[in-house]
Amino acid sequence: MVMNLKTKMMTAMAAGCFAFAGFAQADETVSIKLGYMLLSPSGQFTSTVNNIGTRIDMQNDINFDNSKQPTGEVSINMGDSLFTLGFVPMSFTANGTLARPISFGGLNYIPGTTVQSEFKADLIDFGYTYYLINMDDMPSRFQLGIETSIKTIIAKTSMTSAGQTANKNFTLPIPTLGLRGRVALADFIGVTGRVGYLGYAGNSFLDADAQIEFSPVPTLGIYAGYRQMALKVDSNGAFADITFKGPYAGGFFRF
Repeated sequence: MVMNLKTKMMTAMAAGCFAFAGFAQADETVSIKLGYMLLSPSGQFTSTVNNIGTRIDMQNDINFDNSKQPTGEVSINMGDSLFTLGFVPMSFTANGTLARPISFGGLNYIPGTTVQSEFKADLIDFGYTYYLINMDDMPSRFQLGIETSIKTIIAKTSMTSAGQTANKNFTLPIPTLGLRGRVALADFIGVTGRVGYLGYAGNSFLDADAQIEFSPVPTLGIYAGYRQMALKVDSNGAFADITFKGPYAGGFFRF
């Protein structure tokens, strides 16, 4: 199901790129980025039943592996407005022996138990930026604007031991508000930064991203960056207070 979602999202994003191609103008309205992201996790998560559950530390209780997944983003620049649609799949797995008793999803695990655990999450990130400063027609370019975003988290957590599996799935949209800025030398090289945050009802999302682009030709280029996301969820028996962070790189084309 997770793989089908990733395939559908990547296909939809590619189709959307060409659907919006009709809007393209000489100033390269549409940008398509495909890359690869390495994320390391830290923090705690659990699944509670009748408010009973142990908060599991992703490093100390079970050492989760890093997530290595492809990513994609489509952006449409129309004057002072920028629309973005990003997709970030994440998959963290662990296999270890517990050093303390843990309760997860209504099951109890004793010390010395060997468990396999999984935390998967797909982030669908739709954003809109209005540039308060938009000097995009000069050799040295500078843009600064307010960004609003809806970040939808589709997550699945599970723990398996001795043939028994407890799991918890949740889908949660979290809006964020922040800033986006860009400094560039024409289309040749540019640096983009963005940060957004919002919290409500025990749930919050902090997203900070810095990226550099290099375009040997105006329509094609490569990019690399570093992203940190802090997710907090406390809803319907699901709890997560996790930070994901790491580098990414890829290629893009614009038209």
